[in-house]
Amino acid sequence: MKYYLTTPLYYTNGAPHLGHTYSTLVCDVIRRFKRMQGCDPVVLTTGTDEHGVNVERSAQKAGKLPKEFSDTLVEEFRRHWDELRIPADRFIRTASEQHYRTVQWMFERCRKNGHVYKGKYTGQYCVFDNLYVNEAKPGDPCPECGRPTETVTEENFFFKLSAFQQRLLDLYEQQPGFIGPEARRNEVIRFVEGGLSDLSITRTNLKWGIPVPGESPHVFYVWFDALIGYLSAVGGPEYEQQGLWPADLHLIGKEIVRFHAVFWPAFLMAADLPLPKRVFAHGWLLVEQDKMSKSRGNIVRPRPIEQVVGMDALRYFLLREIVFGQDGSFSYDALVGRYNSDLANGLGNLASRTLTMINQYRGGAIPAGSDDKIRQAACETIRAAAEAFYNFEFSKGLEAIWSLISAVDKFIVEQSPWKFAKQQDGESQAALDRTLYTSAEALRVATVLLAPVLPESCAKIWAQLGMTEPLESVRLDSLAWGQLRPGQKIGQIAAVFPRIDAKPAIEKMRGLEAQELERQNALLGRSTTTASAPGPQITIDDFAKVDLRVGQVLSAERVKGADKLLHLKVDLAEAEPRSIVAGIAETYTPEQLIGRKVVIVANLAPRKLRGLTSNGMIVAASVEGGKPVLASFLEDIPVGARLK
Repeated sequence: MKYYLTTPLYYTNGAPHLGHTYSTLVCDVIRRFKRMQGCDPVVLTTGTDEHGVNVERSAQKAGKLPKEFSDTLVEEFRRHWDELRIPADRFIRTASEQHYRTVQWMFERCRKNGHVYKGKYTGQYCVFDNLYVNEAKPGDPCPECGRPTETVTEENFFFKLSAFQQRLLDLYEQQPGFIGPEARRNEVIRFVEGGLSDLSITRTNLKWGIPVPGESPHVFYVWFDALIGYLSAVGGPEYEQQGLWPADLHLIGKEIVRFHAVFWPAFLMAADLPLPKRVFAHGWLLVEQDKMSKSRGNIVRPRPIEQVVGMDALRYFLLREIVFGQDGSFSYDALVGRYNSDLANGLGNLASRTLTMINQYRGGAIPAGSDDKIRQAACETIRAAAEAFYNFEFSKGLEAIWSLISAVDKFIVEQSPWKFAKQQDGESQAALDRTLYTSAEALRVATVLLAPVLPESCAKIWAQLGMTEPLESVRLDSLAWGQLRPGQKIGQIAAVFPRIDAKPAIEKMRGLEAQELERQNALLGRSTTTASAPGPQITIDDFAKVDLRVGQVLSAERVKGADKLLHLKVDLAEAEPRSIVAGIAETYTPEQLIGRKVVIVANLAPRKLRGLTSNGMIVAASVEGGKPVLASFLEDIPVGARLK
């Protein structure tokens, strides 16, 4: 049975970072797990989304043509996956001839079936998310990223998305597993139940894109274009010949779930093509509680991590530390802590002590014998880990495997085989054999189960156990206790996870990170110098005096006789709401602010404005034209939280 899965197609306006790696790494784990389940073929597609105004603008800043700029990024992504040893089976570029042909073919199918029409669009557009923001007003922020939208007016082709509302809701009801996890499914259902507007799928004020045949100057809107890449990679118009479509899984980040779970199935329905079987949206990787992004300057790159602690350590940390589907935090401290506690002191120590004792006490030959309690624990671990991995509950599955490792460690300490080795009576020697075999067999079982997550390290342990069967050929349905052959000679012993001294390791990773940033900036023609401060510099002590807190607007009303002022009541989790007068009336109406979370300077001395007390100041940034835009949050932040 085949299994076809995809990563997102990564946007070529910046170099790959840890967020991209997380998606691809998880897909690689699923690919390896599915092969262990016996699926054949298992095919993973990744690639690059290269069109759109954001790429065009990034290319202009770099002094390159869009195609030249994208070529550079494409090679960077390819190199990235190769160096991290997670290459895909298929790599699709949206700038490829095969993809152009597939997009144009699918458009004609939709148009022939009556689901496309020509019209005019005037509205707000976010260039950062390539998103048309329906019902937004000029200057309104993008609902996805919070940046100001731009007003565009142009002739477009429209897709009749509104006609698919009920069919989509029926899909979600009849196939409850189509969207995962449950929180994202509920989010999508609420969105569709709220009503769907027809979607503009072409643009006329952009040159960098796939042309609509016979309809110059129309080019396809990036989301109609990019989503079709999953189909282009496996044959496009000739998809039936390759036998891989429909996709069994689209693995994506949660910020693009609507495009994949609403737009994409609607496009396929309109073209009379099979739908993917599942869309699963994972959470964000947070660094210091913020999503990684170039604008925040908190990008983490995986190459420095791989060079210091190894790729398997990074794979393990991301899958063990983060509940898949939820947001999770990354830090170098936590990474090294997990490495030492779980890999060095756990799996690595079990392998080293078990194999060393077999070599020392039994001349490197696996003895015979078995402990029933550990056997039962191992059998239960096989079942629990396989079930967890099948459900994408990677952290839960790894926890089950580490419970077995801990049980075996405890078993070794309790049995104290080094004491049996000193006694030559038959009972002691039998107990020594039983302890050594049990430990080695449990290690073999754990190694098989961990192979999708720790492929390089498990291959080393497998060889040290003396196994001649390729680890990749082991199937989960045949994995059982007692398959380690007594008398088998073990291989050469070597530490798989030597302990790491945290401080120098973290310093080295940070230093390599700075070098990688410099290399990527040079690659993209970006400056690596830091701009001088726009005003007088302050110390960290000066900054610490400013008390920035999260507030929620409870009420808002215009101030009489003042066009720019609004009077707000803001909840800061204090005894009473704060009264704040803010000069944001030119940008926001009172109705837009109620319920919104904002940033407040909470320790500013109170002052009077138009007879009203303003006890604090709301934080906003001035954009072109001088109109202020409020600071906002991508994540759910509790009221009263302090900003650091």
